[in-house]
Amino acid sequence: MEILQTRIFKTDTKRLHPNQKIVLDEAVKLISINPEIGEEKVGDLAGVRVHKFKMIHQEVLLAYEWRETEDQVILLALGHHENFYRDLKRQRHS
Repeated sequence: MEILQTRIFKTDTKRLHPNQKIVLDEAVKLISINPEIGEEKVGDLAGVRVHKFKMIHQEVLLAYEWRETEDQVILLALGHHENFYRDLKRQRHS
């Protein structure tokens, strides 16, 4: 499976500490093993899945698209719940 990253996702991950990156890598590995692990969104975010996981005692959301026919996962955004979905909608419509 091919794992791709958007520019925004790369920016989000640059701010992480090394121990946080290890946790993120585990989450991405879980998604690559089972792309249906994330909750499928509807409406403006149709086609996007969001996987929630703990990173140093805080819940973190990882948005991604799974392109089953192309065997690709595109990592869209990473963040905390506050304004996450609002920012994700802006990103998709820009």
